[in-house]
Amino acid sequence: MAKAERQPIFYYDLGSPECYLMAEAVMSALPVAPEWEPVLARLLGALDPEPDRARIERLAARQGLQPLRWPRAWPPDTRSAMLASTYAKRVGRAVAFSLAAFRQAFAGGRDLGDENTVLLAAAACELHPAAVLKAIRLRSVSEALEEAVLRAAGAGVSILPALELDGEVFAGDSAIACVASALGAPA
Repeated sequence: MAKAERQPIFYYDLGSPECYLMAEAVMSALPVAPEWEPVLARLLGALDPEPDRARIERLAARQGLQPLRWPRAWPPDTRSAMLASTYAKRVGRAVAFSLAAFRQAFAGGRDLGDENTVLLAAAACELHPAAVLKAIRLRSVSEALEEAVLRAAGAGVSILPALELDGEVFAGDSAIACVASALGAPA
């Protein structure tokens, strides 16, 4: 397979500020758009209940992002938002919905456990609110999210955010650079 045809997988949880930072960078930093795979960090054992806020704020500023506004509810309950993200993936809107949800949480300081926040993110990418509300209650969507968690764990994902390429998992601050290099992107 040619290098340009290889597609990385981006594993993320909408409640993770580190995932937010990678989400804002991954599409422009890689020569190939990754597949976005929503997974629940708590089911992977990858939930950081007390992230280093000062460090994350510095990284966000370095990326040129708006100053972070932390949601009051911490750690956030992202299950409904992650179900909506799983549904959005099914209908081809994973990137748009996920970025909108991340921005609601970390640029807007909104609680992803609040259904209205999920619906605001859905509206931003033209997902009908009734469809989203129905989808987050469907067993098939819940099972798809659980299967994604199992696939991530099977691939070796133990920290989020993570990128997988050719069966190898990359996590941490150097993940994007490592995957970009593996895909033959200029440094």
